[in-house]
Parts: sequence; C-alpha cells; structure tokens
Amino acid sequence: MKVNAPLLQVANIVAGYIPGHPILRGVNLRAEPGKITVILGPNGAGKSTLLKVISGFLPPEEGVVKLGGADIVALPPHRLIEHGVALLPQGRSAFPELSVVENIELGGWTLRADRKRLREAVAAMLARYPHLRPLQDRAAGSLSGGQQRAVEIARLLVPNPSVLLIDEPSVGLSPIVAHQVYQELVALKEEGRTILLVDQDVRAAIKVADFVYVLNSGRNDVQGDRSAFEGDLGAMVRGWLGV
Repeated sequence: MKVNAPLLQVANIVAGYIPGHPILRGVNLRAEPGKITVILGPNGAGKSTLLKVISGFLPPEEGVVKLGGADIVALPPHRLIEHGVALLPQGRSAFPELSVVENIELGGWTLRADRKRLREAVAAMLARYPHLRPLQDRAAGSLSGGQQRAVEIARLLVPNPSVLLIDEPSVGLSPIVAHQVYQELVALKEEGRTILLVDQDVRAAIKVADFVYVLNSGRNDVQGDRSAFEGDLGAMVRGWLGV
C-alpha cells in the first residue's frame, strides 16, 4: 500500500507550557515526503515539545506549521488526524483495562460513522501484526512491553495517516524488540509515509534517518543528512552533557 505524503514544514516556532517561558525558541524544520527525519538533542532541548506543537496538543506562541503548504497550526488533534497526521506519544499509551482489539479500534475514531470501514481497518491491522490476533481479547495491560508497542502502532495506523510523529519508540524495550520497532518504521517509510522521529537511542535513530536535526536549548543547533552524523556519536553526546 503506497501512501502519498505531503511536505511538513515548521517555521519559527516559539512554544512552552508557562507564558513568557518558552521551551522552543524559533525552531525551523522540514520533513520531506516519504523520508525519516530524526530530531536529536539533550534532555530539555524541546524535542517532545515540538512534536506536541505539530500534533496540535500544544498551541505555539509564535510560528507556523504547514502540511502540503496549508497552515495547520490552529487545528486540534482530531482534525489533524483527518488531515493524515498522527502521534505516537512517549511512554506507554495503551489503555490497560481495554482489550487489544478495543485499543486498536480507538485509533479509528474518525471512522466511527462508517462501521464497515472501521472493521476493515482493524482487520487490516490484525493481518499486519498477526501475533496480535490470538491476543485480541486480552487486556492490553497484561501484554509485554513489545506487544503493547505493537498495539500502539496498530492503533496509530488505523486511520491510514501519511505523516507519523514518533516520540521515543524504543523506550523501555529490550534491544531485540527495539530493533523490531525500528524495522517497522523503515517499512512504513517504504510505504511512502513521512516520519518525524525523536529518540534518545542516537545510534539507532541515525541508522534509519534520511535527515537529522539537532536541537539545543530550544533552538536549531546543527542539521544534515545521515552521513554527516555517522562519525563519532559519542563525542556528540558528550558535547550535550558538557563533558
């Protein structure tokens, strides 16, 4: 299934959680269609805050977010899903007391008026992740961390978004499961989706990146394609830590 993804642009974004104390101080970014764009930086640099702004959960004080040339900065999250933008938040986001299939169905909120289409979308996710099929009636909270992450990704994909905002997908996962998650991100890119990825696993993120932005203190620091960041990653991280 090939997805036609638009260009995502962020310009001069100023945003934070307390008025007058911005975390983002004029951030600029382009996420090219059908590519993986990675955002790196030390803790507190504003990486997750930027994804919240793009996904509509945090209105910026200044700046614009454009999708395919249209300004989407004022749209709430549910409207952004209708425009093909979906967020996988940091940490566990499955509803533990709901079943696997109920969790996946929640991703189809925008399809709720068309029950047939929703059923088909959920069935497509169970076909995509067949290891979830025998678990579909189990409470999501009883699953392993890797199984829960698969449920979360399946839920994310139900409305067939073209732009995926992925925040710390490997956190709390074993190296083997984290590798599987990254393999799935590459597969989603190959389907034509645009992926904007934040992760503290610098080496794994750069390995799949087409382009990399580094934020520091809420501002753009350095940027470039993957080859510019494949050298001494340890030196870059030590620089973040002031070592």
